[in-house]
Amino acid sequence: MDRYVYRRRNDGVFVFNLAKTWDKLQMAARVIVAIENPQDIVAISARPYGQRGVLKFAHHTGSNGIVGRHTPGSFTNQSQKGFSEPRLVIVTDPRTDHQAIREAGYMNIPVIAFCDTDSDLAGIDIAIPANNKGKQAIGMLYWLLTRMVLQMRGTVSAVSPWDVMVDMFFYREPEELKEQEEAAAEQAAEGADAGFSQQLPGEGEYGDAYGYNPSGEAVAGGFAGGFAADFEAAAAPAAAGGAGIEYAQPESFGSQF
Repeated sequence: MDRYVYRRRNDGVFVFNLAKTWDKLQMAARVIVAIENPQDIVAISARPYGQRGVLKFAHHTGSNGIVGRHTPGSFTNQSQKGFSEPRLVIVTDPRTDHQAIREAGYMNIPVIAFCDTDSDLAGIDIAIPANNKGKQAIGMLYWLLTRMVLQMRGTVSAVSPWDVMVDMFFYREPEELKEQEEAAAEQAAEGADAGFSQQLPGEGEYGDAYGYNPSGEAVAGGFAGGFAADFEAAAAPAAAGGAGIEYAQPESFGSQF
């Protein structure tokens, strides 16, 4: 991996040449696009930080994603339930995914791997120099590789750019997700309570919480809770039998009709 190192910092950390990383990503994307059936591509990540990126890569490119421990014999034992014969294998870390690299070598399957300075290059056909230990770095690598593949297929272009954010490929802690869900639920509950926390018209000053004054007594300021202070009583209805009621005689229509 010395050929990919740009320099070494004072604290002993090696810095990769990003131009070579970009070139290797483009080479890997060309190899992926050359395979007609995307189902013949398998992306593997036993490291937890790369599992979300592998699943997102498989979802957007149509390939297969295997996360967690690789079952021995998946590429060599035909009697095994999860047996498959891929044409290309992509691994996140050669150290944790060594079993898949070994079986791919037995079956003459090309391997693309994200390699750090301490990675073993045995059995790897295309080594992409990058940091394969950070969750942001792994997510960024899979996002770039996915976008390059979609661009070369013609799905994504300058006219119709890819609208998927890079943080969708980042690993998320289960505790962090739980805290976000709880915070969102509390915020929604507070928003629902805020809609009923405002004082209704007439509440407190003129009556109860609904503005109703059952006593009907007048309130200072000219407002009557029971509407008895500002209005006079209606006149009594006429006596039975029609006494005191006069009826006007209709005018004669004459010869108008």
